[in-house]
Amino acid sequence: MSDNRMKYTIDSNMQFPLVEIALESGETAYIQQGSMVYHTPSVTLNTKLNARGGSGIGKLMGAIGRSMVSGESMFITQAVSNANDGKLALAPTAPGQVIALELGAKQYRLNDGAFLALDGSAQYSMERQSIGRAFFGGQGGLFVMTTEGEGTLLVNSFGSIKKLELHNDTITIDNAHVVAWSRELNYDIHLENGFLQSIGTGEGIVNTFHGTGEIYVQSLNIETFARVIGSHIVTSSGDGGGGSILGNLF
Repeated sequence: MSDNRMKYTIDSNMQFPLVEIALESGETAYIQQGSMVYHTPSVTLNTKLNARGGSGIGKLMGAIGRSMVSGESMFITQAVSNANDGKLALAPTAPGQVIALELGAKQYRLNDGAFLALDGSAQYSMERQSIGRAFFGGQGGLFVMTTEGEGTLLVNSFGSIKKLELHNDTITIDNAHVVAWSRELNYDIHLENGFLQSIGTGEGIVNTFHGTGEIYVQSLNIETFARVIGSHIVTSSGDGGGGSILGNLF
């Protein structure tokens, strides 16, 4: 792309919108696995090892190793068009909002599940986190996705997205609500008030940011949502006839 910017539209008339990307001949985009809804005949989807550099068995082992320690898939989907009228539609795996972040002067780090698409002119790397961050975070393990280069990054959320701006300031956010943040920000993942206090308040792992930059947060917490849904799902029939309404319906 001559201007290093993805050509895309987000349908604002849909509660959970689709994203349609326009690709000219030879243009590529990298997309979240399983996010494709439809594409035109000129667009081909290719599975690539999710590793930078190297070749052969070394590249394979690098992708496997990174997948094991970060929770990231060892594969990524590459979309490429062989004509100027290529179209590709995407939908996130979770119901929520999609926004575009323009890369260049600004670069970002992403929490797990936030990545939707990246145009072929930009890149990302897996940046190693400290052991403390990896232990508490539960989001990306030893590595966190960090953008590089110029282009357009599409991120998605569970629920709506709100942008927060820090100006040489500090803020603490529940880690499960963090979507993305400026690479320049310092961050510390920790328990809110120690182990016992965290149990009592219901607030567990948080992320405290320091400095100047942007933070994008999502309105819903997928971990809390999973616990609510889980309480209504019967996992076995040997519960003495009890169980939830959902369990009795099936």
